[in-house]
Amino acid sequence: MGFEELPHTADVAMRIWADDLPGLFVEAARGLNVLSGVHLSDKTIQCQTLDIESEDSESLLVAFLTELVYLAEQENMAFDKFDLSIKNNHLHADLQGSSLVSITKNIKAVTFHNLQIQPIPCGLQVEIVFDV
Repeated sequence: MGFEELPHTADVAMRIWADDLPGLFVEAARGLNVLSGVHLSDKTIQCQTLDIESEDSESLLVAFLTELVYLAEQENMAFDKFDLSIKNNHLHADLQGSSLVSITKNIKAVTFHNLQIQPIPCGLQVEIVFDV
């Protein structure tokens, strides 16, 4: 499991890989934190539950990451612990994190540009482009 930043002309992109779909979503969330330069407070612990449904896995991934971007921007919260399950294009996530101390790069949107979850020999992989 992991992620890496990819070169992109105007936006920010990353490649994520994991053993399974829930792992892919967790790695994408972790990658989002790294790309954004998230720094969390160590004083407050906050929990959040998300239930998201979508028509396919790619749309579900975009909706999940978009919700994390929203929570950072509007609620000043970010998360570093993720317990999630995915069944029939429904995601249930229990998140744990804290308030933001700082963020170095604002992600405006999670895009569908060339977004396709693909099988690889050791699991799944996806490339995501973020509008900054």
